[in-house]
Amino acid sequence: MEKYRKKPVVIDAVQMDEKMFLNRDLLPEGVHIGFSPVTHFYVHTLEGVMDCPPKGWLIKGVKGELYFCADDIFRMTYDKA
Repeated sequence: MEKYRKKPVVIDAVQMDEKMFLNRDLLPEGVHIGFSPVTHFYVHTLEGVMDCPPKGWLIKGVKGELYFCADDIFRMTYDKA
């Protein structure tokens, strides 16, 4: 298998934490809060409904698509621009 490096792309992202639950005005467009059976964030993606992992990050992709990323993977992949 050949090696490839990810192209340097600047993304928009926000960590989904308890302050997002307390102030719905902070929620990015397209993100919803579910309350059954546990309060969680979710977003509709091309692959279907995606739940946010604990302390996960909402990312807007290069084509404007929204998806969530686990905190540990986000921190290994991205640096603040």
